[in-house]
Amino acid sequence: MPLYDYKCTEHGLFHELVPVQASGETCPCPTCGVLSARVILVAPEVLDMAPQRRSAFERNERARHEPRRGNQHSEKEQGCCHHERHKPKVFYTAEGNKMFPSARPWMISH
Repeated sequence: MPLYDYKCTEHGLFHELVPVQASGETCPCPTCGVLSARVILVAPEVLDMAPQRRSAFERNERARHEPRRGNQHSEKEQGCCHHERHKPKVFYTAEGNKMFPSARPWMISH
């Protein structure tokens, strides 16, 4: 049985072990016997957290089901090195043969 928090209007907060099936029901106060509603307490670390950090956590929780996109950039973005193809530089020898200094040295030019 889980431990739930309840709040009495007269005596304040108390904790009770209650079956899961009865978790939404009221519970009698151990001191006065008045039926008290269940309350959900927030961790104090969340209340003391900076607003920017709290909003970042909320944004991450909202996006937890979305796939991660990694280093993908928009097509409008300029100056990105991932989308540029480097063309090999071609040099011609005195005889007119092509020479690719950046290409694979074991390949024979046509």
